[in-house]
Amino acid sequence: MKAAMRLLFILPVLALLLGACTPVQEVHGYIPNDDELAALKPGKFIKRQVAEKLGSPTARSTFPELEGETWYYITRRTERLTFFDEKLIEQTVVAIDFDDKGFVKDIRRFTSENGRDIKPVDRETPTRGKELTILEQLFGNFGRFNKDTFK
Repeated sequence: MKAAMRLLFILPVLALLLGACTPVQEVHGYIPNDDELAALKPGKFIKRQVAEKLGSPTARSTFPELEGETWYYITRRTERLTFFDEKLIEQTVVAIDFDDKGFVKDIRRFTSENGRDIKPVDRETPTRGKELTILEQLFGNFGRFNKDTFK
């Protein structure tokens, strides 16, 4: 009987432990389907019509005055296993370029194979000023104030 009770306790605990190891997949963003994109003929649709048909973009070009306006529709599917870092499964970007008059100029599609890993610089920018020790930070204001300051 004791063995059966142990088994009844151990099985749910094992099920919980195994369930914690199940990867969690997340999908963020929206990509229009191929039919919606095929309907957007270059030179025929303006920005307002694109927004009505596809919704607002995920991002817009940073410097439209230099490189022309581009709308980006981005989706990405990731997977995370318990406390490990997120792993990119799939990413798709649709870029819609507009000409100076606001008409669709070009539609481009990119996948995660087109992407590049960018390593940020981990240097620190030096700052002017005095480096304070922990004790200076904790006790630095003692004696700086007098009674007249708070009147």
